[in-house]
Amino acid sequence: MIRTFAPFLIVGWILTASVAMVHAGTTLDKIRSTDSLPCGINTEEPEYSTQDSHGNHSAFDLDICKAVAVAVLGPNAKFTVFPYRDEQDALKALASGEIALLATGSPNLINSTSAGLGFSRPVFYDYQGFLVNKTMGINSPRDLAGKKVCFLGGTEIETQVEGYMQRENIKWLPFAFQEEGEMEAAFITRNCAAITADISQLAYERIAFKGMARNFEILPEVIAKDPLALTYRLDDPQWANIVNWSVEALIQAEESGVTQANLAEMKKSEDPMIRRLLGVQRGYGQFAGLDDTWAARTIEAVGNYGEIFERNLGPRSVMKLERGPNRLWTAGGLMYALPVR
Repeated sequence: MIRTFAPFLIVGWILTASVAMVHAGTTLDKIRSTDSLPCGINTEEPEYSTQDSHGNHSAFDLDICKAVAVAVLGPNAKFTVFPYRDEQDALKALASGEIALLATGSPNLINSTSAGLGFSRPVFYDYQGFLVNKTMGINSPRDLAGKKVCFLGGTEIETQVEGYMQRENIKWLPFAFQEEGEMEAAFITRNCAAITADISQLAYERIAFKGMARNFEILPEVIAKDPLALTYRLDDPQWANIVNWSVEALIQAEESGVTQANLAEMKKSEDPMIRRLLGVQRGYGQFAGLDDTWAARTIEAVGNYGEIFERNLGPRSVMKLERGPNRLWTAGGLMYALPVR
């Protein structure tokens, strides 16, 4: 069980000035009665799963769990972490009620239509790409023509890279493996020119290469999209709103320049968006059954979205991923917060 402190922002749909305060939903009641948020994270063992191949991003997931826990439980919030070897096990646990939240799940067609589950907006735009050895003169996927590309066989990764190479008319040499260690050995010895997987998995594998890692680069080309989002059951609309607006608050905080370090100073701002976000302008938290300062406490605990990304996934982390599509919309990315009003 892990302790924490700070909340989030959430504003329900305000249709009229006379909207009554929303009563606490069953999920929120249960979390408050146990004084802990049961939150699932994916440890992502690629040899165990044929459905996905995200890297182990558990540090990012822990911050997501912490953020939502603080949003609903306040300072010194607790959350209980449930680790799962792959996403399918995690989704089953969520559907059964073992956990109330899965920090990151895949909002694809099958997951969103077959299990009564809902998803927030993506919090990490992961995608399948190529890890290449720069010393071999590979600067784009077209440079892989006639060369071996490694991947774990019998997975969605194999299906997607085959489709990509066919669309791009690249004559490549497929090199399938059943074990990740053997695949990495083939890459290090230059027996294959590239590894293909989701970029989070490629970044996680790159850590193990240590001193050699400086020669290995993740190409920017997207083979297939594989975003991740907070995942919840659809049987409690209020809980869905809390989770969804927790994400919006993190993104809005970065858009508005609110950080852990300047939070106190930003509470003096005259900007109406910042005043609503931080609870200076009262009355918004009630629509989700939360107090007005939940977003401010959450930012105090984990920072804004950009701070979370940089700390756990970005160039200053061991993963060393570029933000790419995870940049704010104002910087050419896809992160765009809904308005707090």
